[in-house]
Amino acid sequence: MKVEQETTAAVLNRLRRAQGQLSGVITMLEEGRECEDVVTQLAAVSKALDRAGFKILAGGMRQCLTEEQQHNKPPMSQEQLEKLFLTLA
Repeated sequence: MKVEQETTAAVLNRLRRAQGQLSGVITMLEEGRECEDVVTQLAAVSKALDRAGFKILAGGMRQCLTEEQQHNKPPMSQEQLEKLFLTLA
């Protein structure tokens, strides 16, 4: 299954933001910036990546449920859903 275009656009935006933030973290380290500042920016990168992953997961779940209902397929099992969520944990 492919990621929907609307979801893809939003995820790419978040990933580009994270890419810029990560570049900033690298620059901060190279410049010898304070630990607190570096960690704060690193946390922002991590959060942006998490949000991108959750956006893909949420869109995929919605898409899977819709397609499965249309094709009379069984829904994803609890174990499959847990595995997806845990990959982002």
